[in-house]
Amino acid sequence: MADITWGTSCILILFCSEVLPIEVHMGEHYTAAVYEHHVILNPNPTIITDRQSALELMNRNLDIYEQQVITAAEQGAKIIIFPEDGVQGFNFTRTSIYPYLDFIPYPDSSTWNPCKEAYLFEDTEVLHRLSCLAQKNKVFIVANIGTKQPCKHSDSKCPSDGRYQFNTNVAFSDNGTLVARYRKQNLYFEDAFDTPPEVDYTLFDTPFAGKFGLFTCFDILFYEPTVSLIKKYNVKQIAYPTAWMNQLPLLSAVEFQRAFATAFNINFLAANIHHPSLGMTGSGIYTPSQSFIHYDMESVDGKLIVAEIPVIASQNESYMENITKSDSNMQQNVPGFLMDSNTCHKEDKNIYCRKTLKEVQQTFPIFYGEMMYDNYTFMPIMETEGSIHVCSNTLCCDLNYQRFVLSDELYALGAFDGLHTVHGTYYVQACVIVKCAGLDYSTCGQEVTKAAGLIDFQLQGNFSTAFVFPLLLRSGVTLDFADHLGWKNRYYFMHKKGASTGLVVAGLYGRWYEKD
Repeated sequence: MADITWGTSCILILFCSEVLPIEVHMGEHYTAAVYEHHVILNPNPTIITDRQSALELMNRNLDIYEQQVITAAEQGAKIIIFPEDGVQGFNFTRTSIYPYLDFIPYPDSSTWNPCKEAYLFEDTEVLHRLSCLAQKNKVFIVANIGTKQPCKHSDSKCPSDGRYQFNTNVAFSDNGTLVARYRKQNLYFEDAFDTPPEVDYTLFDTPFAGKFGLFTCFDILFYEPTVSLIKKYNVKQIAYPTAWMNQLPLLSAVEFQRAFATAFNINFLAANIHHPSLGMTGSGIYTPSQSFIHYDMESVDGKLIVAEIPVIASQNESYMENITKSDSNMQQNVPGFLMDSNTCHKEDKNIYCRKTLKEVQQTFPIFYGEMMYDNYTFMPIMETEGSIHVCSNTLCCDLNYQRFVLSDELYALGAFDGLHTVHGTYYVQACVIVKCAGLDYSTCGQEVTKAAGLIDFQLQGNFSTAFVFPLLLRSGVTLDFADHLGWKNRYYFMHKKGASTGLVVAGLYGRWYEKD
């Protein structure tokens, strides 16, 4: 059942179910928690302060962490995840963040329990407190902190000030032992931190769910370490601290977190910062078939999410793993609804297709617009039902649709196949249905959160990458699941029927990592 808080503000904890089955260890479940934290920020983060003042601010945030750990443990949680930048905040310079940094040894070089052995290293007060919280409450804790590591100038990558500064995830076992550290690889305008000299592939083991993997925020969009970690080590549980600024229509936090868990068929525990004024909200506990989420652009309060979820069997493969193990032509038979045999593709030469595509293009002209800072090729969705087709470079997208409520809203099918270069550089192939912000074509691709259009659809594209993330977002930034997803004859498809709330966006978001 859905536990939804309705009111004038957009506040929700939502449980969604999907029709696709998953394989689990029968009878094996665990309770997990994530906390969306309204971080107490330094109002002047670029001003240099001392260690004691820095600790005073960080302890105010850790006081809140302590309350949440106690509450989660009382509800049976075995693990709790806290967000990126949740202890010290953000917008520091390299110099001004220094008093906020803890020293951390390599966890694999020695076994260290900071709660019991605080005397071993200096500047470990934050690690000490987190360790003690884990030990006292008998719960695994994953948190994100800033760390420092001295280096020698003989190291060619050593910064000029003689130290590395890392954006670091740390994990503690339920007895307080430091069991993992991960240094963020893909920094997002974080001048205070260094990219690690080598990529971290970080795992830690638990008695209740096996291996967990760690990565952070912007890492989710890149092959290293994210995809490598999941594929090489067959990880089925991910702990994911993030400080994500929502960007609709394609990169809202809960939207992409859900897509990621679906694509890799994993349990995904995501904790975000809560600062609505900065566009930061959206956390969740995701299994391949369930979503427990929080999205709130009104309240300033943090939110604890606790949910019981199944342990996924290690042999349970994702769509991506299945397809990359099949032949190079991506010809994978996947049960479910397939596109109508009369659907036309860019390479089709028969008379029917030439005629149909010509008629469609004459009726509804292609137009171009900016979405997510990229130049999309669009075609409007104007009729109560029909089939339309649009291409961008080598990617062609096909849509069969039926609109049950022909509302006073403009929808469009968009395609993009190219290198994204704003706020990061990465190659995207995307087929998307979007609700436009108005009735003018120029509004297609703008941020929208409310919609009334009820549309049954079949969407597919001839993607050149196996890594396709299915997006399905409805009015009020609520999540939905496709009825069917999969590959057929080089085309990845999504099918959905029978929705009860308006469609904001439905998309297939492909990442062609090799072309980054």
